[in-house]
Amino acid sequence: MATGRMSDGTTLLLGLEGVSVERVEADEASTRVVHVATADRSASACPACGVFSTAVKQQVTTRPADLPYGQAPIELVWHKRRWRCVEPRCARASFTETIEQVPHRSRTTTRLRTACADAVGEGRNLGEVARAHRISWPTVQRAVDARAAAVLGEPEPTPVLGIDETRFGSPRWVRDEQTCAWQRTDPWQTGFVDLASGQGLLGQTTGRTSSVVIEWLLTRSEGWRQRVDVVVIDPHAGYRKAIRQALPHATVVVDHFHLVALANQAVTQVRQRVTREQRGRRGRKRDPEWANRRRLLRARERLSEDQFTRMWNGLVDGDETAQILTAWIAKEELRALLAVAKRGGHRHEISHRLWRFYSWCASVTTPEVHTLAATVETWWPEIEAFLKLNVTNAATEGTNRLVKAIKRAACGFRNEQHYRDRVRLHCAQSRQRASARTSAVPAQS
Repeated sequence: MATGRMSDGTTLLLGLEGVSVERVEADEASTRVVHVATADRSASACPACGVFSTAVKQQVTTRPADLPYGQAPIELVWHKRRWRCVEPRCARASFTETIEQVPHRSRTTTRLRTACADAVGEGRNLGEVARAHRISWPTVQRAVDARAAAVLGEPEPTPVLGIDETRFGSPRWVRDEQTCAWQRTDPWQTGFVDLASGQGLLGQTTGRTSSVVIEWLLTRSEGWRQRVDVVVIDPHAGYRKAIRQALPHATVVVDHFHLVALANQAVTQVRQRVTREQRGRRGRKRDPEWANRRRLLRARERLSEDQFTRMWNGLVDGDETAQILTAWIAKEELRALLAVAKRGGHRHEISHRLWRFYSWCASVTTPEVHTLAATVETWWPEIEAFLKLNVTNAATEGTNRLVKAIKRAACGFRNEQHYRDRVRLHCAQSRQRASARTSAVPAQS
């Protein structure tokens, strides 16, 4: 049913710049059909010569998709004109009215494409966004591509760079065309994160080898690479090799979280081996080493006196070789060494804690403890750099969490470029939301 001539209030309520509402109708499916006309005087200017036309050639009607209003959908009907160009020297004979919100040959409004790109950047599934706005999947993807091209440019240099890897997809078996042998492939993506300037994810590259990291770094300018002073990595030999070649002046720092994880892994390996050797089977609930498996991985200061006593006495009685407690003490000595970074990383304290760790590892016969000590010795220059600088890869791990959230929302990716654009857009919008929340918190007097 038609509502007659609409007032300026209806045009204001629609909020689509460049058009005015003429009338609103409801069709048989209860869809509100909004008829609009061009209200922008500049739409009658020829896009080729810029001369305003006064000669109408034809009336044209288009139906661009727009944002919904309320629960019921809205169908937009734009009544516009095709003009004749009145400039004799202009090569264009006629043109159709266009406005900023509905460009030439566009079937969607600019604000709809902006809303779709925002929704996908916030982590929503692309197909779900397309269904919610009743447009096609490629239309939403083109909006995301346009946003990525406008927002994601060349990253700015950073003094502290973090490098870590994430899985792009599940491992697959592929057959070599020449040898006909099946080979296992792990689709990895290496991410580069700004740990100092707040840029977040700077970029990604396929694989996690030294060659792909070198290639990504050499793609940056010489001035960009010279600005990098510190690079934080996991204990990954390939990354360390790449940094030494592409950034020979930078200081390499190993993340302490992964060193503690290696120590916990050594404790777990000792516990499992001792159980198999002494009991000839896997651990069970009644075994003290299995009952205390979580306490063994917990920090000493996070154990209450009762928990520590129960763990210690249970392992003393259950493990005659005392290898499990030996590995646990080695883990705690390594944690005490890494804790020096919080107190300023003074040279004398580093030397003291390192001597205690090495002395304990040398005094026992547990092979897993010796392997842990050998790892610390191999990575000691990078560990010492962490103890003095106290920089970590925590922000990189946080970025990996955002990457995994995007993968789960998208139910996987097959196009690597779409994957990288979605990830960087999501990380960029997450930083903007975090900055907005931080600025909104009033300062404490």
